Amino acid sequence: MRKCLFIIVSALLITSCQETLEQRCAREAKEYSEKHCPAPIAKGVTVDSMSFDVATHTLTYSYTLSGVVDDPAVISRNNPREDMLQQLKNATAMKPYKDAGYNFRYIYYSSKDKGKKLFEATFHEKDYR
Repeated sequence: MRKCLFIIVSALLITSCQETLEQRCAREAKEYSEKHCPAPIAKGVTVDSMSFDVATHTLTYSYTLSGVVDDPAVISRNNPREDMLQQLKNATAMKPYKDAGYNFRYIYYSSKDKGKKLFEATFHEKDYR
């Protein structure tokens, strides 16, 4: 009887310590932001934060643009949405989140006009499958 009780309690403890994919995504986004942000990722592009909205299953990346790319005309001329979608489709690191059908949101802000949103794109499962 004790052995059976031990097994049941152990199983409950093990499963209660398991992290859901949502919890993992939220934790990893928060940890990444705290440890690495802000961080330059390309010339004129800085990643400011990552966050995860559990209610909408949306992973959001916020960036600040500076220099030559900090220009709405440059952004519209280069049509970043298609490039971003292709990168998302090819991103193997995002596989668990894509398999779960999460949304991916990218927001780009201006450094010269603080708070001005230059571009935003959200991709849903139907977009990247």
